[in-house]
Amino acid sequence: MIRLSLVSITLCLLIGCESRPEDPLASLLAESKDSLFREVIDHPDKYRLQIIYTQIDRDKDNNPSFKDYYFNVDSNLYFNPASTVKLPLALLSLEKLNMMAVPGVDKYTPILFDSAFSGQTRKHHDSTAENHLPSIAHFIKKAFLVSDNDAYSRMYEFIGQGTINSALHDKGYHGARITHRFVRMSPEENRHTNPVRFVTPDSQLLYSQPPAYNGDAFDAGPDEKVGEAHYDWNDSLVHGPMDFSQRNRLPLKDLHEILRSVMFPDAVPERQRFNLMEDDYTFLYRYLSQFPGETNYPKYDSVEFFDSYVKFFFRDSLHRKLPEGVRVFNKVGWAYGFLTDASYVADFRNRVEFMLSATLYVNSDGVINDNRYDYDAIGHPFLFWLGQTIYEYELTRKRKHSPDLSAFAITYEKRLPDVRPTIRNVDN
Repeated sequence: MIRLSLVSITLCLLIGCESRPEDPLASLLAESKDSLFREVIDHPDKYRLQIIYTQIDRDKDNNPSFKDYYFNVDSNLYFNPASTVKLPLALLSLEKLNMMAVPGVDKYTPILFDSAFSGQTRKHHDSTAENHLPSIAHFIKKAFLVSDNDAYSRMYEFIGQGTINSALHDKGYHGARITHRFVRMSPEENRHTNPVRFVTPDSQLLYSQPPAYNGDAFDAGPDEKVGEAHYDWNDSLVHGPMDFSQRNRLPLKDLHEILRSVMFPDAVPERQRFNLMEDDYTFLYRYLSQFPGETNYPKYDSVEFFDSYVKFFFRDSLHRKLPEGVRVFNKVGWAYGFLTDASYVADFRNRVEFMLSATLYVNSDGVINDNRYDYDAIGHPFLFWLGQTIYEYELTRKRKHSPDLSAFAITYEKRLPDVRPTIRNVDN
């Protein structure tokens, strides 16, 4: 069992924790004796480590309250958010559909992408969908289940660069900066987004959206250079750090709050919420937590894309399944040596819930874009250890009222037998 002590809190002061009396995160981090865990915790600047842990308690009417605990959290400390930005784009895509209020157009309606500027590509077909047609719902499924990159890029094109950033800023997520698709394009090409059409399954036009251009300037943070060397667009080695000031940015606190706004919309200020329908929430909860091997469309290979594939707090080299009764509603990201996870964890068997978000940088050679990162040696083992440390503590934490988690109890898909081959390769 994990034990807490005043000594462990005192020790945390020596490793740079943001400590306060009875801070369980500080205690748990200070107490660990695991050598790899200690290496990362004792050198938070080297690993650009940030952690947010939220305890959730319920009153007698099941209303939640939250206590947030932080380790080394600094919105000015840059990390590349990678695929975690797919979460806000999924929410903004659904919000835009609801605000459009076009008869016959919803998240399941076929959406076709045309091209109107350099670098843009068309998309009129999706072989992984049951009807072979792209849709916002199908993009969100792929973005959440295996972190598909094309799905993100298409949502980016539907919403538009300018709208993405202004909408997030208006909701109070001021640190967000979303500047690009997940394909190789210039900054100017990323300012232009494609013309889009919603059609019926038999190709009758329902709504046409013209191409868009964003002329707004982007703010750079105080220091967004990372690494000691990097490979540039021409695959040439540059002896100097990589400048991320034109790349995506999403501070961990913003990411954590965005996830909270989805899981607990009534518990955050109205300004922070997304304009979603009840069906949208059910849809999001399903695909934030469903396993790839449970899904029929797309039909992902359950060995390649195992249950914990995008559940970093429950994933290491040995653990490919979650504990019985546990579901994780989350979004992860990995790129340039950064690993990030923002999770809401629900244990339906033991009636336990908590939120945990963390990011770290694991790139021992200091070279960015060489595809030689320490994900398996350091990153994944650390996040697994962190997740299990918090989870085991939560299993023992006393609660005045056990939570009723029925709002998150989803009826998941069951894989149906058919002759289609499974999908083993995904650009993520």
